[in-house]
Amino acid sequence: MKRTSSTLRIENKEVPVTNLQKVLYPAAGFTKGDLIHYYIGVAPVLLPHLQDRALTMKRYPEGVRGFFFYEKNCPAHRPTWVKTAEVFSKRRGEPMAYCLANNLPSLVWMANLADLELHVSLARAKKQERPTTMVFDLDPGEGTNILHCARVGLAVRDKLRQIGLESFPKTSGSKGLQVYAPLNTAGVDFDQAKAASRLIAEAVEKERPGEVVTNMRKELRRGKVLIDWSQNDEHKTTVCVYSLRATEQPSVSTPLEWKEVETLLKRAKREAFYFGPDALLARVAKLGDLFEPVLTLKQKLGK
Repeated sequence: MKRTSSTLRIENKEVPVTNLQKVLYPAAGFTKGDLIHYYIGVAPVLLPHLQDRALTMKRYPEGVRGFFFYEKNCPAHRPTWVKTAEVFSKRRGEPMAYCLANNLPSLVWMANLADLELHVSLARAKKQERPTTMVFDLDPGEGTNILHCARVGLAVRDKLRQIGLESFPKTSGSKGLQVYAPLNTAGVDFDQAKAASRLIAEAVEKERPGEVVTNMRKELRRGKVLIDWSQNDEHKTTVCVYSLRATEQPSVSTPLEWKEVETLLKRAKREAFYFGPDALLARVAKLGDLFEPVLTLKQKLGK
């Protein structure tokens, strides 16, 4: 492919872009230009969920059928207007400088690096010890699918409601479903959130032993949905809402309403849980940001 480059002027910043015709999703003919176009279109609802959160880039320079790598340290060649946040790495024994996607130029710059997936911390960079939300990652084991995840997700919702917590579902954009219980309150650290999420997950498992597992061992997951509570950790990241995923067809981590989950489950069509970039942008134009309460709703874990 002939290398081409140009510059986009966005919010008074000069953003270099290259190889816009490069196909990143061969099955759909979805190019790097399409990737940048999507992230520009979804930015008004996406950027608030990225704001001040340490971001791990998952880059696919040769597209979804090629090699990929996670990039935690923000590249040294970044523009000066791409801000970073230092997060201490226990494994390395030193801080790492993560990129912050706090504005549209930074987001477009990352998309130009073929950063298809945006993985963020559950805490903001300035208060790394305090998660703003608790998450349950529902992963279908062998012999199950997203319909099973939806049923388990509703059970997680009901268990959370029993202890006075509202929650909000989204597709992972890949195989499963995720349930977010916003906190947005002082005095909650990751140890507390992880302990609470484990208790809730195990309570659902106890009620549905034939459907649910909370142990990550693969041999225990056949025919069941894993409720992964371990994501509630200071050193882990979760795919951001509205992020693309590196699936065969471009798919988006899409916020849902619980009544929609119930309806889609009754329809029993797995494909109804998957949304491409165009469908997602149409949803946002009609429904706005269904995940906005995750940023603002204040809830306490209690005892």
